[in-house]
Amino acid sequence: MPSRLTEPLIRDHNGDLRPAGWPEALAAAAGGLQRSVERHGATSFGTFSCSKATNELNYALQKFARTVIGSNNIDSCNRT
Repeated sequence: MPSRLTEPLIRDHNGDLRPAGWPEALAAAAGGLQRSVERHGATSFGTFSCSKATNELNYALQKFARTVIGSNNIDSCNRT
């Protein structure tokens, strides 16, 4: 069984994973989201949250999707 990750990993241009600091990893993740939205449009982005999450967490997720990304594609399993 593999060990648990203790630091973020970033895939370099060769396709290999390398250790990175949190600021670099978060910047890479944000850049990837931004490139995807620019390439495919905001409506290509969607979120799905769990009904067991807190109301505050669900609110933060929908607020992020609507205000930062610009997508209304938000769903959860609350109705099941």
